[in-house]
Amino acid sequence: MQGVWDWFRWLYDQYGINFSVFYDPFDRSSVLGGLLTTLKLAGACLLGSLVVGVVMAWLQGSRVAPVRRAAIGLVEFIRNTPPLVQLYFFYFGLSPFLSPVDPHTGLAQPILGAYLWAVIALSLYEGVFNAEALRAGIDAVPQTTIETCEAFAMSRWQTFTLVVLPLALRTSLPALTNNTVNLIKSTTLAYAIGVPEILSISTQIWADRLNVLEMMIVLLAVYMLLIGALTAGMGTIERQLRIPGFGGQGAAR
Repeated sequence: MQGVWDWFRWLYDQYGINFSVFYDPFDRSSVLGGLLTTLKLAGACLLGSLVVGVVMAWLQGSRVAPVRRAAIGLVEFIRNTPPLVQLYFFYFGLSPFLSPVDPHTGLAQPILGAYLWAVIALSLYEGVFNAEALRAGIDAVPQTTIETCEAFAMSRWQTFTLVVLPLALRTSLPALTNNTVNLIKSTTLAYAIGVPEILSISTQIWADRLNVLEMMIVLLAVYMLLIGALTAGMGTIERQLRIPGFGGQGAAR
């Protein structure tokens, strides 16, 4: 690989095309660290958004009217407000109220850092879209299937978790894939509160190196590769889990 790094150095020396992330070990390690943070953030938010989606889909189907209306209202509120505003609300608005003051210094001690607030905010935002996708999948489950579960004396929770949800997940996979792609792209918002993901690291590099165009090309290439790999993998899973003759496309954004 040293020959490749040397070629990028030669490209810079000869033509001024400054892909410093390839020939400079410090820039390269910084970008790899930012990419690792992005992947960790995306993975944590993916798990969180799936949990939020399942819970909200369950609550939207509750037989208790106040619970059902509250869940629907929360979903609509989160869907119709910008994710960056929500992120700022959690980090700059809510965090200070949850931060105890150190009696010795008089300074607030945050109980959660920027990374965890980003996970919470993005998980909630993407989770409500997953809830809508899953709700469409739940509606696609035949009523006769649910009645069969009731005939076997299964509780509503058992019917939902053991029968309805697995079938709904299969039906909703196209929409869930779309939501996951949007989640990966939304991780760049964490830059606004100081999370050192790949966009944040890239801005630091181009501020020092004055190579904005080159770093933007690297960023675009990284996200194209990430999302391309994700959609290919999810497409394979979707084909393997497809039930012939059952369901359709889930609700997408």
